[in-house]
Amino acid sequence: MSHVQATAQQLLRSNRTLALFLAKMVAAYAVWFLVYDLWLLPDGTVDHWLSLRVASWTGGLLSVFSDGVVVNGRVVSLDNAAISIEDGCNGLSALSLFVGFVLAYPGTWARRALFIPAGLALIVLTNVIRCVSLLVITERLPAMYTAVHGFQALFVFYIVIFALWVAWTHVGEGPAATDGQRPVEASSLSAA
Repeated sequence: MSHVQATAQQLLRSNRTLALFLAKMVAAYAVWFLVYDLWLLPDGTVDHWLSLRVASWTGGLLSVFSDGVVVNGRVVSLDNAAISIEDGCNGLSALSLFVGFVLAYPGTWARRALFIPAGLALIVLTNVIRCVSLLVITERLPAMYTAVHGFQALFVFYIVIFALWVAWTHVGEGPAATDGQRPVEASSLSAA
């Protein structure tokens, strides 16, 4: 066994909360992977619905600033530029990652019931703003599209999800814990 593996095992044994959180995240990911790959992806209904909604909301937001916006299914056009909201770009994986974090970290079910929809709405809004910016970049600086699309998707979603998770560590563990889970200090998850 390597030194890194031994250190990781010692850290997990000494910090039960971290180990439980990681185990729940792995379980949530495994469940999502199975549900998505075996049912949702082949069916396509959820991806299709979300892609159409993101395209519609992107067009709606853009239409506040321009009369040249046209939405046709998944395709949003602005004057001479267009983007298509494909399954991998509709934000579904980011939404599932966020829900997994909230479910894995201690908190009351009542607070989860409020926080998850609010977080999902914020992530969808983030994706709509991302799509608006990509369409404007496609129209005005088409050479920048590929670089911005690749970097922005990772950076923006993961920053928003991380910020929501940090917020959840404060909201979810509040003094109103009534579902049998004891509140956990955010600092108890640090490796130090």
